[in-house]
Amino acid sequence: MALMKNGTGKVTLFLLLGLTDDPGLQLSLFITFLLIYIITLVGNLGMILLILLDARLHTPMYIFLGNLSLVDFCYSSAVTPTVMTELLVGDKTISYNNCAAQMFFFVGFATAENYLLASMAYDRYVAVCKPLHYTSTMTKSVYTWLIIGSYVISFMTASIHIADIFTLSFFIWTSYMFIFVTILKMHSAAGHRKALSTCASHFTAVSIFYGTVIFMYLQPSANHTMDTDQVASVFYTTVIPMINPLVYSLRNKEVKNAFLKSILHS
Repeated sequence: MALMKNGTGKVTLFLLLGLTDDPGLQLSLFITFLLIYIITLVGNLGMILLILLDARLHTPMYIFLGNLSLVDFCYSSAVTPTVMTELLVGDKTISYNNCAAQMFFFVGFATAENYLLASMAYDRYVAVCKPLHYTSTMTKSVYTWLIIGSYVISFMTASIHIADIFTLSFFIWTSYMFIFVTILKMHSAAGHRKALSTCASHFTAVSIFYGTVIFMYLQPSANHTMDTDQVASVFYTTVIPMINPLVYSLRNKEVKNAFLKSILHS
């Protein structure tokens, strides 16, 4: 990204640089981003609608999942349309105010994803490690405040331009450490399978999300290139929001059953 200043030296525009200047590749990339964005919209909005319409999915786990889908849709929408416009029209400038607004919403929703993933990790921890206390621990008021707090804290963070995406990673992995210890203590194979299936989708989503972030920020300086950053950034901002609903729908029996039910009654 390059700065463009007016006669007084004040920054008025940003010039977006990075993907490609080749007209042939620009059209191919536009089509690729368009397909990814359509799948992201259909997958995430479909997941939200499915959870709203099926009463069997009105549980803490799926309410968190519905909000995760909302966040994925929103933070992808904060970035992807701008990239597609640049590729299709060739206008690589963005105004100072539009750039600030885009950063605000992207940071806000991306940070909210961190908090929601942490809340979901806590939900899975209680479900696996303290199943007898689940209903009394994960009450409606608890998960409601966890969700509200995720949005409020995230946009407070965004408003002061702090994007500390590693804030909650320690809590998430600590929760999973306790979960794995609990699973190892189980004596029945059925118990192992049930516990692992309970956490598999969330653990997959967490691994993809934080794996990409770790790759972006912790790679050795000797291997650090602009091209690598571009690929990781595209994956983080556009591909992950598309993958999450697929992970949760393909690995979750309740979601698949709800989807089939909605198809049969349509």
